[in-house]
Amino acid sequence: MPVSASAYRPGAPASAGVRHRGASNPARPTPSPRTRGAHEQLLLASDTQRGGGGQSVEWFFDKVSQDWLIRFVERRIGDRRIIRLIAKWLTAGVLEDGRVIETEEGTPQGAVISPLLANIYLHHVYDQWVHQWRQRCATGDVIVVRYADDAIVGFEHRHEAEQFLADLKARLARFGLNLHSDKTRLIEFGRHAIANRRARGLGKPETFDFLGFKHYCGTRRDGSGFVLGRKPIAKRMRTKLREIKEQLMATRHDGVDVPGKWLAQVLRGWMAYYAVPMSGSAISAFRHHMIERWHKALMRRGHRHRLTWARMKTIADRYLPFPRILHPWPEKRFPVR
Repeated sequence: MPVSASAYRPGAPASAGVRHRGASNPARPTPSPRTRGAHEQLLLASDTQRGGGGQSVEWFFDKVSQDWLIRFVERRIGDRRIIRLIAKWLTAGVLEDGRVIETEEGTPQGAVISPLLANIYLHHVYDQWVHQWRQRCATGDVIVVRYADDAIVGFEHRHEAEQFLADLKARLARFGLNLHSDKTRLIEFGRHAIANRRARGLGKPETFDFLGFKHYCGTRRDGSGFVLGRKPIAKRMRTKLREIKEQLMATRHDGVDVPGKWLAQVLRGWMAYYAVPMSGSAISAFRHHMIERWHKALMRRGHRHRLTWARMKTIADRYLPFPRILHPWPEKRFPVR
């Protein structure tokens, strides 16, 4: 579970995910936007990627207590007919390979209502408890970000991060849940992590995966100042390129226009999510690998000597958009108060 004094991820109210940041103790004034996060040291992160770092609830959808879930839903919904409908949905089971798999505990995997119910459950089990813990126990900055059962929690002080982790395990155990041991790490992360580790003779700060991105500590181009680096997870990129290769090989005899338009849609969709600051080189590499696989698929049609790489690049430039950053830095997207 990574922990950083500037990154913490609590759960969302009843929706998807939420982000809280600021002074944790009411007696301590909230830092100004200019100085906020200047003492980031530890990051407690969670993510769903296998082998990644973070704070993730193990087998969450399979372990949710249906009794507790119904009680939490009743706090929000007074119509007993809706409550009965949700209860039936929980026990309806899932159809898999022609067989009905009953769900005696947890929520049905793949059911459209499961993410909504999960966020209601974690709002009461995790979000509200985290808010109370921060006001009661924390003296430094605490930052929380949660999406579904994955969370990032950042702390200013190490002893508070360790206390939070112990208290969180006890809290989840009350509701039959536990943290994923392979995805929960406490790491040094933030604007002072590089200098502090260098002073102790250590290497670069650890990285963590979260929501499809690998997060790392970086520096600005001129070498001054900390910057949060994000780039697509390599495993996801390889998986997507493998799918693209299979589709291109299946449609290699459909000419150039059909796969070209399809690849353009794929690249636009990829950029719509991953084209964030510090990921420009990764987006360019993804586009280049797409062109390579398209070239190989077209070469498999025969007449290999006729399609040179220079001509292939001309064809690709006709269909594929050029890489560019679509999402500016947060301070440019949101007003800083």
